[in-house]
Amino acid sequence: MRIVFAGTPEFAVPSLTALVSAGHDVVGVITRADAPLGRKRVLTPSPVAQAAKEIGIPVLKANRLDEAATEWVRTLAPELGVIVAYGGLVREPLLSLPTHGWINLHFSDLPRWRGAAPVQRALEAGEQRLGVTVFRLVAPLDAGDVITRDAREFPAGTTAGDALTDLATFGTAALTAAVDALAADPSAGTPQTGEASYAHKLTREDGRLDLARPVDEVLAHWAGMTPEPGAYALHDGAPLKLHELRSVDAENEGSGGVPEPGTVTLVNGAAVLALRGGALELVRVQPAGKSAMDGAAWLRGRDGKAVLA
Repeated sequence: MRIVFAGTPEFAVPSLTALVSAGHDVVGVITRADAPLGRKRVLTPSPVAQAAKEIGIPVLKANRLDEAATEWVRTLAPELGVIVAYGGLVREPLLSLPTHGWINLHFSDLPRWRGAAPVQRALEAGEQRLGVTVFRLVAPLDAGDVITRDAREFPAGTTAGDALTDLATFGTAALTAAVDALAADPSAGTPQTGEASYAHKLTREDGRLDLARPVDEVLAHWAGMTPEPGAYALHDGAPLKLHELRSVDAENEGSGGVPEPGTVTLVNGAAVLALRGGALELVRVQPAGKSAMDGAAWLRGRDGKAVLA
């Protein structure tokens, strides 16, 4: 099928390459404009832009799918538009321009977690079965007919970054199957059913952990906020980023335990954070204004004990 593809981050790249590998004619790629990265803020093409260049597909860099983008797509005469984490909305007349419209690979089991951060919000809520859904784009957000879907289980504590990396590849089978279904039957798809929920865009404040909550809820919240926007707690009034946590077995928590949630002590050489119903090891942390470091080394620099809030 003759396809125009819209996507931006690294986890959209497997979808692009899967469509090409499946023999489809990807005639153009739309991605967001080069962004400043690193300490020197060097303008850098998006991962999708770089992948398209390597494959040899024409690229349009645009932060909005406006009239200019619509005219560019019109010249390509696509049969289908495919969007995967582009970072912008497809509106009319672009929405109706391809012969078969547009489809989206969304990283949730729709209608659950419509919106900007489905994997992050699902993990934050303690969900371990994460889905992918390929659906038709319509004007209402993430509300179109479902063509294909799939799901898989993740261990507790799997970060959003790791889950997205996994789902990016896992979801390509559903995406290519959806394209095949449309090629065979342009009307393919069934309406979404069930209760809808919304995955609000993440903010820095979302990363603040509530250490008064039970250990499983704290771990789930941390997982959903890692690596972005980043999970943290306060130490002496300043944010302490928690880059890596690890569950602690009850028998390895040490005798006596620590009565107050938020207290961090050295247990068998590890920095262990006491919480309601259990504990977590601070494997890697980052104090405010400093580089990331080993959690136990950070704690030893504080005489082996600290209190987080």
